[in-house]
This record gives sequence, C-alpha cells and structure tokens, in this order.
Amino acid sequence: MPLIQITIVEGRTPEQKKALAEKVTDAVQESIGAPRQAIRIAIYEIPTAHWFIAGVPSG
Repeated sequence: MPLIQITIVEGRTPEQKKALAEKVTDAVQESIGAPRQAIRIAIYEIPTAHWFIAGVPSG
C-alpha cells in the first residue's frame, strides 16, 4: 500500500487539495501499477510563518 505524504504551505482550497490528491493518485497508479484503492495520501499544511527559505521567513 503506497503512502504518499505531501507538505504544502497553507492557503489552498479544499478543491485544490482534492485535485492534487487525484493527480498524485493517477501518477502513482500509472508509475508503479498500484491499485487505486490501495493508494493513501496525507497532506500536511504548514503555516506560512513556519516556512523559511535560506533561513528567511517566506511570508
């Protein structure tokens, strides 16, 4: 059972996260032949204030 973990900065709509999960599911199914029912995806949202690039806050 593939378990895919995705970390993104907060702010996406539920519809955008659903679309992301659908596309990732398609990619996993196509690339490794996993049955759709076995693919699990967890999306973790990080607050903008907790996201840094080169030590600098991105928000």
